Amino acid sequence: MQHPTLLVGNDINNISRGQSWKDLLQEIVTFCGTDCVQLDEKKPFPLLYEEIFLTAIQQSHIHERDLKAFIAEKMNAITPNELHARIRGLEPAHVLTTNYEYTLEGGTPAQATSLVKERTFSIFRKYTLDNTEFWHIHGDCLNPMSINLGFEHYGGQLQQMRNYVVSGTTYSSPQAPRLPLLRRLRQGPVKIHSWLDLFFTRDVHILGLSLDFVETDLWWLLTYRARQKFQRNTIPVPNKLYYYIPEEFVKTAAFKLDMLRANDVQIVAIKAPDKTAYYLEVFRRITKA
Repeated sequence: MQHPTLLVGNDINNISRGQSWKDLLQEIVTFCGTDCVQLDEKKPFPLLYEEIFLTAIQQSHIHERDLKAFIAEKMNAITPNELHARIRGLEPAHVLTTNYEYTLEGGTPAQATSLVKERTFSIFRKYTLDNTEFWHIHGDCLNPMSINLGFEHYGGQLQQMRNYVVSGTTYSSPQAPRLPLLRRLRQGPVKIHSWLDLFFTRDVHILGLSLDFVETDLWWLLTYRARQKFQRNTIPVPNKLYYYIPEEFVKTAAFKLDMLRANDVQIVAIKAPDKTAYYLEVFRRITKA
């Protein structure tokens, strides 16, 4: 496939040297002065973030902007690896990412090319480099308050997403489309204003993303798209969604894969000897799609 559309998660960073997610969580707790908070893997992260932050407010009067600036600094220190360069080598038209840093771009972008300037949420958040549009759908390090971590932020993001798709936006910018995406899809070809447009108009290859159920915004989008296609059938949904997973994880992730299939996502299981080889095979499959 020439100039594909990709949705890339954090696993692509895991072959880079550096601290683990567990290490970062401990640093966040230390920064907030909330050593009484127990880092239990059973706690969904958006709620764990709220526990850490709300405990810190009560104990040390921390400002959330300082906490998110600290997290942005840590995320920006992630080292690029060969997979980031390989992704750019695919010459994708669009790269959507839940990551906050700019390893996929290959460097910190000079300025955003978003249709609308957003402080908190990320419906239009975009940087354009070498003919590729990079959409940071959960915020980015240049704008720490946009970094989507807590339950409250996820709720607000989902509200903005549903407005954009279903009822229409309320942005003051005259450039923002007023009509909801559903109506524009009925009227004809859709101009790409937001990363949300891509889920209804382009084939999307999803890689390096665990798609845990805490990602409520993405699961809502998958479900809403599938309902439009199979239940309501009022708009064209001609595109395909592909989810790539190492074959060794298929059995343990069967419950999630069943849900993805029900939501019109095609599962691509790949056997490979190690993480790097796995992603290289993913890239090869994408170019052949």
